This record gives sequence, C-alpha cells and structure tokens, in this order.
Amino acid sequence: MRRTVFNEDHEAFRATIRAFIEAEVVPVYDEWFAAGQAPRDFYYKLAELGVFGIRVPEEYGGAGIDSHKFEAVMYEETARAGVSFGGSGVHVLLGLPYIQMLATEEQKQRYLPKFVSGEEMWALAMTEPGTGSDLAGMKTTAKLSEDGTHYVLNGSKTFITGGVHADRVIVCARTSAPTRRPTTAPDGQRSAQAESRDDRRFGISLFAVDTTSEGYSIGRKLDKLGLKVSDTAELAFVDVKVPVRDLLGEENNGFSYLGRNLPSERWGIAFGAYAQAKAAVRFAQEYVQERTVFGKTVASFQNTKFELAACQAEVDAAEAVADRALEALDAGELTAAEAASAKLFCTEVAHRVIDRCLQLHGGYGFMNEYPIARLYADNRVNRIYGGTSEVMKSIIAKSMGL
Repeated sequence: MRRTVFNEDHEAFRATIRAFIEAEVVPVYDEWFAAGQAPRDFYYKLAELGVFGIRVPEEYGGAGIDSHKFEAVMYEETARAGVSFGGSGVHVLLGLPYIQMLATEEQKQRYLPKFVSGEEMWALAMTEPGTGSDLAGMKTTAKLSEDGTHYVLNGSKTFITGGVHADRVIVCARTSAPTRRPTTAPDGQRSAQAESRDDRRFGISLFAVDTTSEGYSIGRKLDKLGLKVSDTAELAFVDVKVPVRDLLGEENNGFSYLGRNLPSERWGIAFGAYAQAKAAVRFAQEYVQERTVFGKTVASFQNTKFELAACQAEVDAAEAVADRALEALDAGELTAAEAASAKLFCTEVAHRVIDRCLQLHGGYGFMNEYPIARLYADNRVNRIYGGTSEVMKSIIAKSMGL
C-alpha cells in the first residue's frame, strides 16, 4: 500500500541523512560501540546538519518547522544502517518539548540558540534508584534559599540517557511535601469521617540545571545490555545551587508537565521500535539470500519464506500504527491512551520480529559484528522505558472504562 506520511521535503532530508550516516557514522561506529558512547564532537556535526533546530522557531536560530516527521525519518535511517546517534536523541525528543512548553521568553533567549548549535546538550533526569516508574515517589529535593535567589538541590538520579555529555539537565525534584486531601465515600460523596490521604503528585518542580555547577557530579556510566553507543549515567546532587531563573514552569506543578510530554515521548519509542523491526527484516532478507546451507541459499527454504513473510506483515501493521500516531502528534491530537497503544503494539511487534530475524541468522545472529545482534539487544529496553508494557496496558484499560 502507498505510504502518504512523507512528502518530497522529507525524502530529500532522508537522502541527506543517509549520506551523512554513511560518511560520518558507519566508518567509526565500531569504535563508538567499543567506547560505550559517541564522541561529544559528533553532536556539533549533527548541529551543523541542522537536526537540532528543525522544530525550534526561527528567531532562536532554528528552522521553525512544527513537525516530528523529520525526526521520524532519522529513526528510520539510523535503524536501516544499524547505528545510532548516541545520546543525542533525548536532546530533541525529551529536552526541547519542555523548553517550548515551559520556558519564559528570557529563558528561551538563553537556552535555545545554544540548544540549536549543540553548545549545550540537554537531558532529562526523572528516574531515581528504587523508584522506577513511580515518579511521584522521588526523593530528590530542591529547597528555596532564605534570600530567594536560588534553590539548593540534593539527591540522585539513575538511568539518565545522555547524562555523560549533557550540559544542561532538566531535573525533577520535590519542592514541597505532598498535600493531604480527603478521600471520597464509595458513592463518590465526601464523607465527614473520611480519612485524608497524600496527593503524592503535588510538590514536584522542574529545573534546567547547569552541569558545571558545584556539587553536581556524574557517577557511573552505566554498562547496559544494549544501546551501547548511548551514554547513560547516574547523577548526584550535593547542595547544588540552582538560580531561580532556571525553574521551568510553575513551582510544584512539575508532575502535570511530565504527563503532558509523555505522549510525544511514547510516540518516539513506538516509531523507533517500528523502524528497528523494519530494519531487522532487511538485515535478515539480505543474509538469507547470501548464506548457503546444504548447497542451497537459506532464502530458498519454505520456512525462511514464511517466517519473513509473517514478519513483513507485522512490520506493515506497525508502520500503519506508527504513521497514524505521527499524524495525530503533528496535529496536536495524540492522546495518552493512543500513545500508549502505539507504544505497546509497536514495541511488542519489534520484539517478535527481531527475535525471528535473529533466528534466521543462526549462530551468526549472536555475534555483535552482525547488526541484528546489536539490534536485538537495543530493542529490549523499548518495552521498559517511557513506561513499561504493563503500564501501557493500564492506561489503555483505563481509557476503556475498565
């Protein structure tokens, strides 16, 4: 079926990105893989290419294109080549929406030009040791100083993608204790004797923290199963002074801001997973046409044909779901439940497809020199981060009134 989500501009961008990957990434990717991260200088090359400024308004140095479709092209092209752009993905997917949504004009003037140029790389620090998906349970605190000029940040974060190279990190911290509100009786009416309970979502704020601040430190660069080229770190804050001018949005309302950006984040994971599944079919198809067993190509066996045909059908379905979510996101209509559904479906499809494509590689599929092996490891986290598959099912069920 004919795909309609991309136009000539997107295809021209695709050609540019594909050529860039072949020239700047593929020749050195094995070195990045061994080092466990892309070099910081690479992000300046991405900036020169213009990828950081696509959705940034022109007055701040960007292209002013209000669309995620160019990002979608990059998902497809990096997966196709079996590479990644390191931790730079969170810079645009996670960092930019919060700046656009929450920053004052003064903050945009300070943040966005450096964002576009790659001078300041951004990351998002939500997760803490022991909390996982329970963001309301975070322990990191930010207390306003007596003179009201800055907050004092204390605590720690983990699993922070892009955390090693980040120059600014959006840190979620508790600025007030949870409020208490009365519970409701079974019939929905307030009861005079009803006990109160904590509203754990209240009291969280967001800060654009300068990583050169005294007391800010990077702990371990985490050794992950996959996404080896994406730097992921632990962060620690000991009496870090954060100027009040770096508070993003209103104090204590951070949890609601996090919720607003989750649909776009989950779309990104869904689309990336679909792109990985599509790439896996391509890798497997190329391999079985070249590999011979018992004097015949692996592609000539009926089982191979049936397996790849089934995988292609699943990829076609995932593409339709990912494209539909992309159109809804660009139109500002992607709901939390729709994003959860897209993420659940596309990540589960990718899991099945990549596993079957690895199987067709036989023993070589287990070797990291083959892109299918790296893809298998990279894909696994898609069903965990951005909200686990179980959390996605809960969101979908709630939208169904269950």
